[in-house]
Amino acid sequence: MRISTFLFVIFISASYNLRAQTVATFDDLILAHPDTFYVNYSASGSDVGFNDGLAHFPCVYDTSFGGFWSYGFAYSNMTDSVTSGYTNQYSAKTAIGYGGSNNYIVAYCYNPVTYDNSMVVKLNGAALNHPVSGCYITNSTYACNSMKYGDMFSRKFHNGDWFKLTIKGYSGGTLSSDSVTFYLADFLFPDTTMNYIVKTWQWVNLASLGNVDSLQFSLSSTDNGTYGMNTPAYFCLDNFTTNETAGSGSLNTAQEQAQPVAKIYPNPARNILYAEIFQNSVQQASISDLSGKVITTFPVTGKLLEINTSELIPGSYILQLAGSGKCAAVRFLKQQ
Repeated sequence: MRISTFLFVIFISASYNLRAQTVATFDDLILAHPDTFYVNYSASGSDVGFNDGLAHFPCVYDTSFGGFWSYGFAYSNMTDSVTSGYTNQYSAKTAIGYGGSNNYIVAYCYNPVTYDNSMVVKLNGAALNHPVSGCYITNSTYACNSMKYGDMFSRKFHNGDWFKLTIKGYSGGTLSSDSVTFYLADFLFPDTTMNYIVKTWQWVNLASLGNVDSLQFSLSSTDNGTYGMNTPAYFCLDNFTTNETAGSGSLNTAQEQAQPVAKIYPNPARNILYAEIFQNSVQQASISDLSGKVITTFPVTGKLLEINTSELIPGSYILQLAGSGKCAAVRFLKQQ
């Protein structure tokens, strides 16, 4: 009886997380033609960024030295996943947006005012002071190739290196100490065959940051020099998903209970975790630890997932189910 009740709670919680969300897909932002990008060249030194979904994505252009993209986000449909170097700074390593969409956004995180590798995305409208469900993240071609091969500014990554994105929330002008960390490259494994540089779209769950009015995105790396980080301060983002009704008290309404996503069992799990999927929109599953680091990602191709958990270290994890720009997250425990 105790196990059945626990499954039911997860059943309702997951269904709630998949509702009442707005997704910034960036597909309605107009680009003149394929394989191009957009940066606003007006008002040098000022934020001339863009809005999509319920968020503002800053962008600053500087006309000095012939003009250059100084800071922030640019939207793009570039498909060059091969060319290395600064001239290819607007391309995602995936060569396409999440789910096969055309558009995505590229972030350049060097802040010319604070001289650090961070930027802030501000929420607006109904998303203010509510959680952000998450977004899909991947490497830019520029950063990925720089870590893989090295270049005139950055060295090739070796064992012990990492490149990570840290996300924190602002509420009422105060930056929270809570954070979500996502490794864009991780060469910390004792078994070097497990070292990786992210080359696919990965869901990053941000719900744990709670109610926020903006998010701070910061990059850091083990490759640093006299003037700061050597690794190119770029990443790519798609399907930025806000959750306008989280925390509004509607969790247990009959309407929410009528929209189940999945149930998982057994929980705690030892070697196998099963996820019974109830919604056809679920396309991808991933497991992350409580810091937000994605451990594994796999497609959802049927109604019953059989997930091998035997290699996980005992502890708490998050199973995330995603599709159609929406997501659900369920915590489970791995036992010995």
